[in-house]
Amino acid sequence: MSAIVQDSSAAIHGREQYTFFTGGMAALAGLMFGLDIGVISGALDLIGKAFHASDQAKEWIVSSMMFGAAVGALAAGMLSFRLGRKLSLILGAILFVVGSLFCAFSWDIQSLIVARVVLGVAIGIATFTAPLYISEIAPPEKRGSMISTYQLMITIGILAAFVSDTLFSYSGAWRWMLGIVAVPGILFLIGVTRLPNSPRWLMMRGQKREAREVLTALRANKAAVDKEVGEIEEQLRRPQIGWSLFRQNSNFRRSVFLGIILQVVQQFTGMNVVMYYAPRIFEVAGFQGHAQLWGTAIVGLVNVLATFIAIGLVDRLGRRPVLLTGFTVMAIGMGVLGFLLHIGTHDLAMRLFAVAMLLIFITGFAMSAGPLIWVLCSEVQPTKGRDFGIAASTFTNWVANFIVGITFLSMLNGLGNGPTFGIYAALNVVFILFTFFFVPETKGITLEGIEANLMAGKPLRHIGT
Repeated sequence: MSAIVQDSSAAIHGREQYTFFTGGMAALAGLMFGLDIGVISGALDLIGKAFHASDQAKEWIVSSMMFGAAVGALAAGMLSFRLGRKLSLILGAILFVVGSLFCAFSWDIQSLIVARVVLGVAIGIATFTAPLYISEIAPPEKRGSMISTYQLMITIGILAAFVSDTLFSYSGAWRWMLGIVAVPGILFLIGVTRLPNSPRWLMMRGQKREAREVLTALRANKAAVDKEVGEIEEQLRRPQIGWSLFRQNSNFRRSVFLGIILQVVQQFTGMNVVMYYAPRIFEVAGFQGHAQLWGTAIVGLVNVLATFIAIGLVDRLGRRPVLLTGFTVMAIGMGVLGFLLHIGTHDLAMRLFAVAMLLIFITGFAMSAGPLIWVLCSEVQPTKGRDFGIAASTFTNWVANFIVGITFLSMLNGLGNGPTFGIYAALNVVFILFTFFFVPETKGITLEGIEANLMAGKPLRHIGT
């Protein structure tokens, strides 16, 4: 009897490990995203010198990736439905490798912008598909932490790119900065071929036996498999009708608009301003030369470490408390930083205090809005319009990202340092209120339960209860 119990325990442990391996491998799509965010930060000044680029041209070099990502996110909804989540991730990985190499061999500003658009299409596909895939293979009680792992991979990618840029900066090898990220892209491409297809997608295609086999490998016991198969069957009796459902059902429109606004909120915290233009921010604060890039690497390290806070708390404390705390921390950090830059950082103590406020802001984002927005956007969309809803929110993410990237240097030049950062601080205060009144707590409830509450007309704040 003891041997049987041990075998059962070992089998359950093995399935849990396989579940986390599967989710972790899909989350590596976030690594590619992070690498691309981080790499342009350190390379931008060197590219500007090589191609004699103005601040406006630099904004376009940065933002062209977001334009491509918006296109990729739009296409990803159709691709993930027709090809499946796994093949969509493979396509994204291939485009990422091609785009990275194209960036490294670009010959002028225009060719670099085109290469960044290709890279953006890859990122747009990945940022749509990876959280969707993870949410569909994760058990409900682990869903928040597993999707947060995706954000952790983004932060690790940013850190790796910052460190790589800093090391290459001593030789000025900006082409190596841009091209080296193709290596992890190739490794991701190899790894993603080992993933199973999403059981939900398999059942959408009428492949119930294959879906059951995948769930059997992922879930702790047969009862859990039977329950999930039954829930998926119940929902899939009605096909994906995203656009028509959006036009006809006000409850679905609520979830779509919630996802859209959440992605706008994430981008307008000001976090990607820091990621894309960190060396410029350190220059404004009074740092010069390699100190700017090493400071940027410290930003990346804090971003990684603080993301572990989110992974540890999201399924224990819930989404709302962590978000409210994070927006408060970000408002304080950005507000004080803006004030310091307005009055001037004239000595080392003031410059270090400004850096501390920047790191506090980073901590607030990485522990809250960074991972949790992706968690919520993957949770609140009902099955019948799931692909449409997530495509809409992911597309919005990249449009908002584009706006942030294309305006920051112009805002600095036009409004000044203090007012620019003050605007982002004020926005974070607004986001506290938005979270309090509209964001639901979805901790521990199944996707089916969230959908039932949404379609029953419950207020958005209560669809997770």
